[in-house]
Amino acid sequence: MLDVPAIRRDFPILDQTVYGKPLVYLDSAATTQVPECVIARVAEQYRTGNGNVHRAAHRMASLATDALEEARKRVAAFVNAPDEDCIVFTRGATEALNTVAGGLRESIGPGNAVVATQLEHHSNFVPWQQLCRERGADFLCARIDGAGDIDLNDLARVLERRPKVVAVTACSNVTGAATPIKRIARMAHDAGALLVVDGAQAMRHGVVDVQDMECDFFAFSGHKMCAGTGIGALYGAREALERLAPCEFGGEMVDKVTLAETTYSALPLRLEAGTPNYMGAVALRAAMDYLEQLGRTEIAAYEDELVRHAVDSLARLDGVRILGSPKRRCGCVSFVAEGAHPFDLCALVDKMGVALRSGHNCAQPAMEAFGVAGAARLSPAFYNTHEEIDAAVACIDRALRMLRAGRETR
Repeated sequence: MLDVPAIRRDFPILDQTVYGKPLVYLDSAATTQVPECVIARVAEQYRTGNGNVHRAAHRMASLATDALEEARKRVAAFVNAPDEDCIVFTRGATEALNTVAGGLRESIGPGNAVVATQLEHHSNFVPWQQLCRERGADFLCARIDGAGDIDLNDLARVLERRPKVVAVTACSNVTGAATPIKRIARMAHDAGALLVVDGAQAMRHGVVDVQDMECDFFAFSGHKMCAGTGIGALYGAREALERLAPCEFGGEMVDKVTLAETTYSALPLRLEAGTPNYMGAVALRAAMDYLEQLGRTEIAAYEDELVRHAVDSLARLDGVRILGSPKRRCGCVSFVAEGAHPFDLCALVDKMGVALRSGHNCAQPAMEAFGVAGAARLSPAFYNTHEEIDAAVACIDRALRMLRAGRETR
């Protein structure tokens, strides 16, 4: 069982007031807060071993390189990759997914197809849509059902086109729907497709095992898992990674450059152009150590409790409609309310100290499926409490009454 009061002491940012009210931070699906141990680890690296990695022969460069490569090993172990060479550091899940789409550019053309789903974040939708437009391929979309889960029958229908790629989220940032990746992997592979998984929302909601998933690529971001912004990673199965052509060019990713041609380094460096965010990698390793110490299974179970509490409480509010009822909901709940625009609602509860998200959440196809342009979203993390859920729902109820009263007096 998690010791939540002790965990909260690791996050001093939570112990503050906003507009004179205690902060209730419930936007962790967007960005998690960063614990003191991660901040301290980065500060220590800057104080004792800062240099440019994979370059120079001096001690500082060696310490920085060691820190980067130890972080790569930690990431590989965290997701159960077969070895660290299967891990490419990126600025986040978005860059990781674009690395895959750009790297496959020459292998996709007229007569080919790529499949995404209606549940995707734009980062795993737009790159494939644009690639198909540029290359003259067909972009196909598998629908979601009324519960907000991927419609596997509709996915089977589009897979009849035998696409080159299937792009799917492991966990929706709108409904929180956890998708059956292993089953989808087998469907995709039976159709001859590579499976690209957006794992950004999944990393904090259980143990991720990329080999058990049988995916070809898996992308995620550090800022969804207590590591701060600007760092993420792409896992690729060895044969799948070898198929990617570099789409960024510069230092370190090259083997030999002449006036006539350039050859590239071995994986993973050939996909990491320029100076990497090695301090971000240091932070990512520290965050993974922290989450592992707390217990990933325990974190997921507690967060599931908080989400169920939020769903049950919000459902009791007058005129509130929760988007979707997936088989398993992880990490967030999105909702709309009669007589209140999501932005107005979230702006008003912000003045009460409650941080929610409003808008389309970079998932407009999913919003369209639910017949809305946007929604409010509540997304707790393991450092939140049931009392904070109650406080947030009370503020939402108060804000809705105020907004509706204002409409009635116009």
